[in-house]
Amino acid sequence: MVGNGGGPALSSRASHAGLDEDDVRVRPGRGSRPRTRRRPAHEGAAQAFVVAVDRGRYRCLVGDRMVTAMTARELGRKGVVVGDTVALAGDVSGAPGSLARVVRVEPRTSVLRRSADDTDPVERVIVANASQLIIVCALADPPPRPRLIDRFLVAAFDAGLTPLLCLTKSDLGTPDALLAAYGPLGVPHVVIGRPLTATVLAPVREHAAGRISVLVGHSGVGKSTLVNALIPEAERAVGEVSPVTGRGRHTSSSAVALPLPGGGWIIDTPGLRGFGLGHVAPDRVVRAFPDLAGGVAACPPGCTHLEPDCALDDWVRDQGSDIRLAARLDSLRRLLRSREGAEPA
Repeated sequence: MVGNGGGPALSSRASHAGLDEDDVRVRPGRGSRPRTRRRPAHEGAAQAFVVAVDRGRYRCLVGDRMVTAMTARELGRKGVVVGDTVALAGDVSGAPGSLARVVRVEPRTSVLRRSADDTDPVERVIVANASQLIIVCALADPPPRPRLIDRFLVAAFDAGLTPLLCLTKSDLGTPDALLAAYGPLGVPHVVIGRPLTATVLAPVREHAAGRISVLVGHSGVGKSTLVNALIPEAERAVGEVSPVTGRGRHTSSSAVALPLPGGGWIIDTPGLRGFGLGHVAPDRVVRAFPDLAGGVAACPPGCTHLEPDCALDDWVRDQGSDIRLAARLDSLRRLLRSREGAEPA
């Protein structure tokens, strides 16, 4: 007798063979295995340092060899950027044509972010795990852009990075005005000019030794020239400043980490003409202007510092002939208005 699904007949044949139901293996149907959120632990994965990102491929340093990797499916939507410490599984030999998998991104100690513009709150992570932001600014050709420097300082404050103001081309211009503006903030600085001899570069090397530093700056300020002088084997492309627009040409298309002789890393970034801060809350923007803290303290709770009766105006006026503070207040308000879309960045 055959029952529904053949069960009784199967039981009958099994009993004649001296077997019972426990001896018959039945393959489960599709979808019967319970889903789990557990992911492979990859305890044996190799630790690596991400030095470059290019179209979904990651150049990672494992020990003394360079390995190309892609992200594993279990990593999900978690992004990988230059400066990340990651775990690699698969082929980590570094042999030509080999490809490893990034299976884990280790916790970051710092994150440098920017947004598309000041009205866009969506942040983009540029670099991870840096400890210093080297703000490169030319003293001439192209001329300094203090408001861009202020943006970089806000970004450094927000990311918890130590800023270093690197003033280049001192053979073409004087640093006096910028040092007068930023010296009172306690921002460390170096002034360098051509030729970039070992003596001229010594202060930069001293600040960068043994740490991960990110170079940022306007196009044409000499970042690539500086990198090539610090790390000759880097061979970063160098561009010219247009005599018509006074703007530099972008010579770096993506961030890349380069090892400093003697220890430390320099992360070179593409030349920037803007730096969106839409992801930084207004109160954090204000805290990045510590020289205005006395006036901010006199403001009523909830003051946006854009109102006509803001206490900052009277406070700056009471400081006498310090025109630097008036310029700083103007820069702060331009930033705050730009975040609201009321003024171009």
